[in-house]
Order: sequence, then structure tokens, then C-alpha cells
Amino acid sequence: MKKVAFIASLMVACNFALADEALQRIEELQEELDALKDQVEEAAAAEEDAEGRRTAAAQDPYLIPYGQAWNPKEGRTSVGGYGEINYNNYKDDDRRDEFDVQRVILFLGHRFSPRTRLYSEIEFEHGFTKGGDSSSGEVAMEQAYIEQMLRDTGGLNLRAGLQLLPIGFINEFHEPPVFYGVERNEVETRIIPSTWREIGFALQGWLPKGWEYNTGLTTTPDASLFTDASSGFKSMRTKGNRVTANDFGYYAAVRYRGVLGLTLGGSVWTGNTAQDGQGKGSNAAALSGSDANLTLWDLHARWAVRGWDLRALYTQGGFTDTEAINAAAGLPLGSNQAAPEEMYGWYLEAAYRFKLKGDKVAAPFVRYEEYNTQKKVAEGFTSDPLNDEQVTTAGLNYYVHPQVVFKVDIQDYKTDNAKDRWNVGIGWMF
Repeated sequence: MKKVAFIASLMVACNFALADEALQRIEELQEELDALKDQVEEAAAAEEDAEGRRTAAAQDPYLIPYGQAWNPKEGRTSVGGYGEINYNNYKDDDRRDEFDVQRVILFLGHRFSPRTRLYSEIEFEHGFTKGGDSSSGEVAMEQAYIEQMLRDTGGLNLRAGLQLLPIGFINEFHEPPVFYGVERNEVETRIIPSTWREIGFALQGWLPKGWEYNTGLTTTPDASLFTDASSGFKSMRTKGNRVTANDFGYYAAVRYRGVLGLTLGGSVWTGNTAQDGQGKGSNAAALSGSDANLTLWDLHARWAVRGWDLRALYTQGGFTDTEAINAAAGLPLGSNQAAPEEMYGWYLEAAYRFKLKGDKVAAPFVRYEEYNTQKKVAEGFTSDPLNDEQVTTAGLNYYVHPQVVFKVDIQDYKTDNAKDRWNVGIGWMF
């Protein structure tokens, strides 16, 4: 009897041991399944996010920033860049004609995981730099930020760092094969100071049916650095260089690409540029207690269909407390270089792409633009009439490859005839 009881106890103990082992194995299998499920979800989320980016780029085969930089098959680190070399020949014999290695940009990106990416660009301008004088050339960071996917669907991403603001066409997408003409258009150079970047935090994402949004908090331009009324507030850009951060700016942008070939977009940015007189300008204290709020907004549209590429953009902005900005710039009453209380610009552009042999494309275009960087200035100051301008540009983009372009154009300035010129350029991106 004791022997039977012993055997029964032993069998029960073995069963318990086997049961424990089975439960442990089941738990291990469940953990493996959960990990596999997470990997599948992350891969699906990454693919959906990449598909949203590809869908946007598919609107234009010439709008492929740095190739498929985030295709997992390409590896975890991506290298790319773009550049342009231009020649300007002025009709006015008193103006100097010149060739210029205008810019060469190197891109480095890294995918830490399907959810975490790094974007960075370093810019070299005018082929040479000496003594920190930007007029002789410049080396600067154009972008440097982390993008973290917050939602499995890819519809919510956090961006943190030095970023290009999503305003207009050119500011975000300014690689030479992307835009028509040797030089960037005047409106998106003087009113929207492309390239305009700020340090900040943003929420960006792709939504169903072709919608994209981008909104965030950023540093602001520095009003104490204002010098040149002909370029709006371009001289106030800080480019991520030890930016005063007593005040911040806010922006929101939306784009719709739900119809093949159609892009509709708009944005607004606003913020205090006075920084309570703590800016980097030599007379920044003149802005103490001032608001010097800058507000800039734009609306833009593009329709690319059956070879045609039609674009339109309108932008408007201005400052408050421009008297304080003028004082910080050392401008006396009556000066025609005053900061703008109002400025605006718009353009219409039409191009047609003729497909040639292989990848080659010839794209003649014409663009008409109007802008005024001093539509309204503070009482007691005047506007420079040369800042109220109309420009007509006509030319040809010849693509030997979707990412390599040769350009030629002629520009006519209605107000300032000394700017009339013809231009030749080459550009690339990869």
C-alpha cells in the first residue's frame, strides 16, 4: 500500500512539474508572439508612413528628396545632397557678371529604428568662406532634427531640432531639379526668406485621403539683426546660431494631395521677434519692452497634369512696433530702409514638360511675379520704390535625368531695370 501511495505521489509531482514546464513554455511562446506582433506592427507602421511620403513624392517624379532615403532595403544610414552652379549676365554694363558655386549641400540621415530617424543637412555656399564673413561664403547647418513616430499608423510624428518651416513651395523643397529657373523665385526669396529654418518642436503627419499637417513651436527671427528692407526680414534669420529664446513663435500648415497631380496648401507663422531686447544685434536694447510681432501666411496651389505644371502662390506678412526695429537698426526718420508693417508677394507660373528619349525632359516655362517688401512702413519713414517690383521670367529646364538639370532663362524687372539679366545654371540632387 505504501508503495502504491509513493508511486501515486511521484506521478502527481511529475505531473505538476510537467505542468509548470508547459506553462513556462507557453509563457515564453506568448512573449515571442507578442514580440513578433510588435515587429510586424512596427514594420507595417513604417511602411504606411513611407507610403504616405512616396504618395506625396509621386505627384512629381522630379520631387524625390534624396531618393528613397528611408526604404529599409537601402540600409539604416542614408547619404544624399544637392547643389547648383549658376551664371548671371546683366544687361547693365555697370553690373558685374559672375559664375558662382552657389551652394552644395550634404545630407546625412539615420534610421535608428522603424520609429526613430535623424535628418541632417550641412550647407556650403559660394564655394569658399573666410573670416566668418557670409558674403564671401558660408558653412551652416540647414537641418538637424529627430523624427519620432508616435502612432502606429504613421499619422503622428514628433520632430525636434533645427527644421525648415512648411511655408510655400520652395522653403521645404528647394533642390534645383524641383523648381523652374536658374534662381529661386523672388517672392519665395524676399517675402518668404527661403530657406527659413528655426529650432523647435513639431507634430507632423499623414492623414487619410491625401491630407498632411504640420504644426509646432519654434524660435523666432531676431529683429535686432534687421538691415535690408529689400529682402523683407531675411537678414533677421538666426540659422540655429545661439538663438535668443526669450520668446517663441507658433505655426500651423496643411496640404492636400488627395487628387493625383493636385496640391493645395496654406500656412501661418507668428511670433515676437523683439526678444525683450536680448537679441544679438549691437543695438538690441532698443527693442526692450517691444512686441515686434511678425506674422506671415501663405496660400499655394499646383496642378500637374498631362505634361502641364501650373503653380500659384500668394503670401503676406508684416511687423508690429516697427519704430523699435528701425531704432535698433539705427535708421533716422525719413529713411527709406524701414522695416515693413506690411509686405506681400504673389506669382503665377506655367511649364510644359516634353518627354524626350530615355529619362530626358525639356520643360519650357514662364513666371510672372509681383512683390513689395515695404507695402506699408511706420509714419515718418518712406518706402524705397525699387522694393515694389514686377518680374517676368522665361526659360527652359532640360533634365538629362530626373535628378540632374541644365537651366537657362531671361529675367525682366519692371521697376529696377539694372537687375535685368539672363542666367545659365546646372543643378543636381541625390
